[in-house]
Amino acid sequence: MSPIQLLDPRLANQIAAGEVVERPASVVKELLENALDAGATQISVEVEQGGVRLIRVRDNGAGISQADLPLALSRHATSKITAVEDLEAIGSLGFRGEALAAISSVSRLTLTSNDGAEASGWQVMAEGRDMAPVVSPAAHPQGTTVEMRDLFFNTPARRRFLRTEKTEFNHLEEVFRRIALSEFDTAFRLMHNQKVVHQLPIAQEHAARSQRVGRLCGVAFMEQSVPVDIEHAGLRLHGWVGLPTFSRAQADLQHFYVNGRVIRDKVVNHAVRQAYRDVMYHGRHAAYVLFLELDPALVDVNVHPTKHEVRFREQRMVHDFLFRSLHRAVAELRPGEAPAPAVRAVEQPGTETGLTEQARMTLVPPRSPQAWQSAPAGQGGDGMLQAERYGALLGGAPPAASPMMQRRVQEAPLAAGLPEPEPGEVPPLGFALGQLHGIYILAQNAEGLVLVDMHAAHERITYEGLKQAWQQEKVRPQPLLVPLSIAVSSREADFAETEPGVFQRLGFTVERAGPETLVVREIPALLRGADVEALVRDVLSDLVAQGSSERIERHMDELFSSMACHGSVRANRRLSADEMNRLLRDMEATERSGQCNHGRPTWMQLSLKELDKLFLRGR
Repeated sequence: MSPIQLLDPRLANQIAAGEVVERPASVVKELLENALDAGATQISVEVEQGGVRLIRVRDNGAGISQADLPLALSRHATSKITAVEDLEAIGSLGFRGEALAAISSVSRLTLTSNDGAEASGWQVMAEGRDMAPVVSPAAHPQGTTVEMRDLFFNTPARRRFLRTEKTEFNHLEEVFRRIALSEFDTAFRLMHNQKVVHQLPIAQEHAARSQRVGRLCGVAFMEQSVPVDIEHAGLRLHGWVGLPTFSRAQADLQHFYVNGRVIRDKVVNHAVRQAYRDVMYHGRHAAYVLFLELDPALVDVNVHPTKHEVRFREQRMVHDFLFRSLHRAVAELRPGEAPAPAVRAVEQPGTETGLTEQARMTLVPPRSPQAWQSAPAGQGGDGMLQAERYGALLGGAPPAASPMMQRRVQEAPLAAGLPEPEPGEVPPLGFALGQLHGIYILAQNAEGLVLVDMHAAHERITYEGLKQAWQQEKVRPQPLLVPLSIAVSSREADFAETEPGVFQRLGFTVERAGPETLVVREIPALLRGADVEALVRDVLSDLVAQGSSERIERHMDELFSSMACHGSVRANRRLSADEMNRLLRDMEATERSGQCNHGRPTWMQLSLKELDKLFLRGR
C-alpha cells in the first residue's frame, strides 16, 4: 500500500464527476436546478446530438458577479448554504457546490453571466483537466448561460458507455419534463438539433397548469385523472392522480415532488400502492403527478449525491398522510361525483394504448346524492348497500346474493314503465334499457349509452358492504378450543405484553406465557381455518419494525373479496328493469364502484357524439 496522501484536485473532480455526471441528462438536471435556485422565470435548453456534443442552458436569474465567476467552478463552492445548520433545513434544489466543477472536469465549459450590476457580463472558460479558469468580458443580459461541449472528450472509456443519440435525448427530455412539471412559475423551452421540442409558457392559473401537465404527460392522463389538494398537520398534498382504470404496465408516469424536488422514495411508493390496493389490476402501476409540501426541517435531502432520495424524519406520519389522502381520493370517485366532467379513456390491462376512441368512460357532472334518495333502491330501503344485510356474514359464512337477485325473473319488456328521462334530471348512470347476453346492462343517461358489467359491479358493491359491516360491527372474536402457544423472541414478547390493545383491536387475545412464549386465546371469527401462527408472527414482525401492521386488514380484504365474488350475481341471470336500476343506483352510492375487486372497470360510456361517429351521422 502507498502512503496516505491528498488527491490531486483534478483527480478529485474526476471522481466527483462520476457521481454527478452520468450522462447528458445529468448535466441538464444540475444546470436547470442552478437556474431555478437563481430565481429564473425563463429557461432555455438547447442540445445537439442528444446532449453529447452541446448543452446550452440560458436563464434570466440573478446572475453571478465577475469576482465570483472563477470560484463558481471550484469544488464545494456554493451560495446556497453557509453553515452546518443549513443542512438541516435545505430550501434550495442544489447545495453541494460540485456540479459545475464536475461538469467542467469532463467537458469544455463556458460560463457567461451578468448579475445586473453592469450593462455587460463576464465569461469564464474551463476545459477538462485544465482547471485554470480564464475570465473575460462578454455581452450578456442579466442571467446566466452555461455552455457545455463535447462531454467526456477527455475520458474515452466513459464516453463509450453512452447510448445512441435518441436514447440519450430521451433521458435528457425526461429530466426536462420532470423539472418543468414542478416549476409552473417558470417558462421553459427545449430545442434539439435546432428544432423546438417543448415550448412551455408560465402557468400560474389552474387551467394553465393542467394544460402544461397534459402537454408533458399526455392528454389521456389529464382526461383520466382527478385533482387533489389536501392539507393536514403541516403537510399539504396536491396535484393529479390517475383513475385506477388508467393503469400502466410500467411505473413510467409517476412524478412525485417534495418541496419542489423530484424524488424517489420507498415510503411514498408503499403509500401509493396501498391506496390503490383495492382497485388496481394485478401487476399494474398507478399514474400521478403529486406535490408534497412540508417543513424543510422534517426532510433530509442530503442522502445521495444525485439528490433523488430523501429521508423523512417522521416517516410514519408522512406515510399515513399520503395513504389516507390518496385512499380517500380514489374511494370518493363514484359515478357522477367527479370533480369536473371529463372523458376518460379506459386502458385495457396488458396494453398501453387503451381502448379505441369508440370505447370511453365519461363521468357526468356531479349531482347531490340526496337528489336520488327516493330513486329505486338507493341508500335507503332494501338497497344492497345496507350494512345489516351483511352483518350476519361476519361469522364467516359465504354471503348469499341479495334476495332480489336470488329469484328467477321471467323475461319481460325490461324498459316498460320506466320514467322518461328529462335533461338535467337523469342519474349519472341513467336508467336501464335491457340486458346483453345476460352479462351486460345497457342504460341510457344524459350523455348517451352506458354499459355495465353486472357481475363486476355487484361484486364491488357486495365487497364494500362486507367491509363496511365489518367496521361497524367491529371484530367478532372466537375463542380457540385449544389455546395456541407460539415461540417468539423476547423483544416480540415484550411488545405483545406492553401493547395488548394492538392485537385486541384486530380481534386477537394474545397473552405472554413466558420470556419467549405467547399464547393466542382468541382470533377473529373470519379467520377460522387460517394459519394463525404465521399471521401472528408476521404481524409481530411488522409491529416491532414499523410500529404498525396491515397484514390483518389485507387478509380480511382478500377474504371479503373472495366472498363477494362468490356471492354476487352471476352471468346469464335475467334481471328485471327494477333490479337493473337498483344495481345502477347502488353503484352511484358505492365507493370505488368504477372498478371491481380485481381492478377491472365495471362500466363504460358511449356518448351520443361517439355513437354518431360510428354510424357516420352528420356527414
